[in-house]
Amino acid sequence: MAPEPQLDPVLEPTPEPGSDFRAVGIDDDTRLVYRYVLAQGTVRVADVARDVPLAGTDAGAMLARLRAAGLINRTAGNEGEYTAVDPRVALRALTDRTAARLDRVRATIPDLAGLFEQTADTAGPGGGVHVIDDPALIGAWYTRLEHEVTAEFMAFDRPPYVLASENPVEPLVLERGVVWRAVYAAEVLDRPGAWAEIRHAAAAGEQARVARSLPTKLAIADRRTALVSSDLDPRRPAAVVVEGGPLVDLLCAAFEAVWADAVEIPAADDLAGAAAPDRGPGKDDRALLALLASGAKDEAIARELGLSERTLRRRTTDLLRRLGAANRFQAGVQAVRRGWL
Repeated sequence: MAPEPQLDPVLEPTPEPGSDFRAVGIDDDTRLVYRYVLAQGTVRVADVARDVPLAGTDAGAMLARLRAAGLINRTAGNEGEYTAVDPRVALRALTDRTAARLDRVRATIPDLAGLFEQTADTAGPGGGVHVIDDPALIGAWYTRLEHEVTAEFMAFDRPPYVLASENPVEPLVLERGVVWRAVYAAEVLDRPGAWAEIRHAAAAGEQARVARSLPTKLAIADRRTALVSSDLDPRRPAAVVVEGGPLVDLLCAAFEAVWADAVEIPAADDLAGAAAPDRGPGKDDRALLALLASGAKDEAIARELGLSERTLRRRTTDLLRRLGAANRFQAGVQAVRRGWL
């Protein structure tokens, strides 16, 4: 059997510095076709379909896209042939056009920002207090704070939510070196999958604690701008944006007070041996105490530890007895005195 024809190395789709054409509307397959035209000089649709691995993509459509971008020409005498334009001219023109479009988009920012501020019911020019009663705008402001934060992000996390539970922006913020601290209300942990989501965020760098309850939802960026919920009705949520001044300082102080009293979430390693307790203050004891102190319901704790609720109650009773405590609160006090927490 004859060997399969080898593709010219010039066609290999290996990324090169500065070769990402997606920024100018040219995907990887179309870039591959472009390199082929440059290497061959003159090509037909049939040539591209035969020689370029496009996984079923229409070769004619690729050539038409390159022609529309000004990178190749169609021969006048033969409609089936295409030739390349000098890339030193064509690519420079294409990138200049793209830059001009981006500049036009950039120029619309002040006007669009003005519309956003009007909808958000801005009180006074240049900052102050913004009252928002639209879920989409509340979500937009939260995302805006994530994008603008440079050093520290603080948050109270509790239902109801106006955005999806998964936050794709937070990992990007953490990659920038931002310190992200979040206090979760115990009721958050009742939602299936909540523990895994919190630990996933912790693995990315988030510092997380749990409080028995939280009075409201809160996000503070760089101790400069705060978004705080003023109405938690899921049908008609409302929030206030505070930019600078003593109100933000007060909200920062409130966050620090709650953070100091909140319970650290036990690491996954601390829970690994939770099903086989010993008689001393081991990881299993500390993990169970932390979960009990968080205020989470027995159902949520049992699910996280992989226990039945009956087994959880038995272990809790045994732990209280060993600590000489009549209830969970007393158990927490005794655990602190003994250095267990």
